[in-house]
Amino acid sequence: MNRVNFDQLLEAGVHFGHLKRKWNPKMAPYIFMEKNGIHIIDLNKTVEKTEEAAAALKQIAKSGKKILFVATKKQAKTIVSELVTPTGMPYVTERWPGGMLTNFATIRKAVKKMSSIERLMNDKTFEQISKRERLQIAREKANLEKNLGSIADLTRLPSAVFVVDILKEHIAVAEARRLNIPTFAMVDTNANPELVDFAIPANDDASKSITVIVEAVVKAIEEGLAERKFDKDNTPEAEDEAEDHNDSDVSDDDDDKKKGRRAPRGEGENKDGARRPRKTSGPAGGTRKR
Repeated sequence: MNRVNFDQLLEAGVHFGHLKRKWNPKMAPYIFMEKNGIHIIDLNKTVEKTEEAAAALKQIAKSGKKILFVATKKQAKTIVSELVTPTGMPYVTERWPGGMLTNFATIRKAVKKMSSIERLMNDKTFEQISKRERLQIAREKANLEKNLGSIADLTRLPSAVFVVDILKEHIAVAEARRLNIPTFAMVDTNANPELVDFAIPANDDASKSITVIVEAVVKAIEEGLAERKFDKDNTPEAEDEAEDHNDSDVSDDDDDKKKGRRAPRGEGENKDGARRPRKTSGPAGGTRKR
């Protein structure tokens, strides 16, 4: 069953592109027709590409990796934050901090600084600081939380990046491409779909259109997380059964070794299990005189 269908996309206005004079020729395979100077996106291609991107994101989520969502435009930030938050995936809905991916170590330092400020504010000695200093610290914490709060749990580079508008978020796309991080994006008729690995042709300006596509993607991620949890819960039982089976196949000799008992040596064998040389008396079998 598809996560999106033609009628659903049509109702949300996903098919509306930009003016003909603003189009990018590389979007030609995804354009159905032109009407009143506006390009109309082929929704059959949208369904196909959405399913393809959703399947890939599901596998990434199932493997336990993080997917970073980027949507700083006004009509998308609230939608993305509300839909992505339940999945636990990081997202950026305020200004994209330059070098967030290519200079990730510096971003981590800022996140740690935010955590240290939070610990300071929860400490009893915080009340002993002057009112002016407390106000400055509170403002700094609020600013850090606004820009980095949603990526506080991102301890390493994400395994994929999902972008709503690749023209507005061109810095994020460029950084992801430089680090060879797979990119997923909603691409309108005025953008180049070859800049991302998984392009979903869709109207990236209307809130309804953004909601439909992001919901389909989030649904796929939730399915991947659910399957990962199911596999994780069932794995210990399988391991226990395997261990019981292996224990039953242990031989008596192995059991003796585990208990510290040594198997009896055969006659004429030394410690290493080799044959001991036979003792001989004097020359010609006679006894040696003292």
